[in-house]
Amino acid sequence: MAREPCTRYLRDYVAIPSVNPMQREDIPAEIRGERRYAEHLREQLRAMGLDAELIGADERPSVVAEARVPGAAETLLIASHLDTVPVDRMTIDPFDPRIEGGRLYGRGACDTKAGMAAVVAALEKVLARGTLRRNLVLVGEADEELGSIGARDVLAHLGGRRPDWMLATEPTGLRLVTHHKGIALARIAARGVACHSSDPSAGRNAIVLLSRAVIALESMASELLKRSDPRLGPATCSVGVVSGGHAPNIVPDAAWLVMDRRLLPGERIEQVEREIEDALRDIDGVELESYSVEKGPLATPASHAAVTGCQQALAIRGLPTDPVAVAFSTDAGVFREHDIPGVVLGPGSISEAHTAAEFVEVGQVEAADAFFVALFESEGTGREG
Repeated sequence: MAREPCTRYLRDYVAIPSVNPMQREDIPAEIRGERRYAEHLREQLRAMGLDAELIGADERPSVVAEARVPGAAETLLIASHLDTVPVDRMTIDPFDPRIEGGRLYGRGACDTKAGMAAVVAALEKVLARGTLRRNLVLVGEADEELGSIGARDVLAHLGGRRPDWMLATEPTGLRLVTHHKGIALARIAARGVACHSSDPSAGRNAIVLLSRAVIALESMASELLKRSDPRLGPATCSVGVVSGGHAPNIVPDAAWLVMDRRLLPGERIEQVEREIEDALRDIDGVELESYSVEKGPLATPASHAAVTGCQQALAIRGLPTDPVAVAFSTDAGVFREHDIPGVVLGPGSISEAHTAAEFVEVGQVEAADAFFVALFESEGTGREG
C-alpha cells in the first residue's frame, strides 16, 4: 500500500539515531548526538530549494532553513527537536521503524520526528504549488530533552531578527496548547567533615545535613500548593536526584541533590531562587549551589495571531480549535523568554513519548500534514493578531 510522503519521511527519520547523551558516558557513539539526522534534514530541505544550514556544536548541531514570500504579513518559526531520549529497556528495535495496526513504532516516532515529518511533507507540497503565504523559519533544534542548547543556538543565529510567533511540534494529539509550566533546576550541596565511621561524633555527616534540606524543601512544596494557576494548577517542586558519600565506613563530607521546580506564568525567577534560599537558611552547612531556568513557562493569549492563525487552519481541517494547557514543558517557553510568543501543537500523545514501545498513529501524522498545509497557505495578520 502506498504511503503518504509524511509517513515515508517519518520512517527515514526514525531509522537515523539521534539520542541525546544526557550527560552520560555510556551512550554508544553510533547512536549518540543529532548530527546524522541534522545532515539528512539539511540535504532534504536543500533539495526542496530552501536555504538550509547547520548551526551550533559539531556533534550537537541544529538545522535552520528559511523560505521567504514577498509581501508576506507574517514570519512564522516552526521548531521540531532533533534529539530523542535514550533507548534503555526498549522492547522494540528503536531504529527499525515498523507499521502495525495503523501505528508507526520506533524511538522518536512520537517525540518529535512525527512533527518534523508532517511539517516537511506539508512544506514540500506548498512550495511545489507556489502557495506559501507566510515567511517561514523551519528549525530542527538539538538538546530539547535536556538543556535546550539548540533553541538558544537558534536564537543566537537569528540575532536581532524575531519571527512574529512560533510553533513547537510536541505531541499534543493535534490539540492547540497555549499554556504550560516552565522548568527550573536547583542543585543543593551539603558540606560536612569526613571521619571514620567507628566514631561518627568526630565528623559531620553531609548526608544527614542534606536530609534536613529535603525535609525543608518538602515543607516549601506544601506551601507552593497554595499558589495556583487556573489553567495549570499549582507550582511544584520535586527532589529528583540525590548523591553523596564514599564508603559505608566513612562519614561523608559531601552530598548533593537536584530539585525540579515547575514555574507558573508570571512567577519572577529571582523570587523563586530567593524562596529556595529562605527554605535552607536555618540549615548550617547546606547551600544553593546553582539555579537555572531550563525552559520558561508559556502563556499565550487567545487573541494572539499564534492562536487565531492555528485555529483557522484547524477549522479548515475539521480539527478541534479550543486552546488547552498541558503539564509538560517545551522549547516554546525558551523562545517566549526571548520575545517570540508561541503555541505547541503536533501529532501523537505525550503518554507514548519516551516509552519502551514508542509509537505514533499514522493517521495523526497525516492529519498534521494537512493542518500544516492549511497553515502555510493562509495569510498571517502579524504579531498582535
